[in-house]
Amino acid sequence: MDIYNLTEIIANQGFPIALSILLIFRIDRFMQEIVTAQKEGYRQILENTKEIHHTITSLNQQNREYYSLRFSEVQKELSGIKVKLGRIE
Repeated sequence: MDIYNLTEIIANQGFPIALSILLIFRIDRFMQEIVTAQKEGYRQILENTKEIHHTITSLNQQNREYYSLRFSEVQKELSGIKVKLGRIE
């Protein structure tokens, strides 16, 4: 095999093979970056969802406490009205 045939084989087959291997490695690195970014996005969404859930739970608790207090005040007012009505009769 002479040098001409060897250079022709490298030029015709070696270059496309080397280029294909290079592209495969670049695509693999790009895919790894995409997966990493996607995992980070999911983590942030989960964290935000937990924070929203905590806020809603806290607001619900505050509403329950407020309406419970308000209900007891209204009950006291109504019982006072009943006493006054009872005295009128």
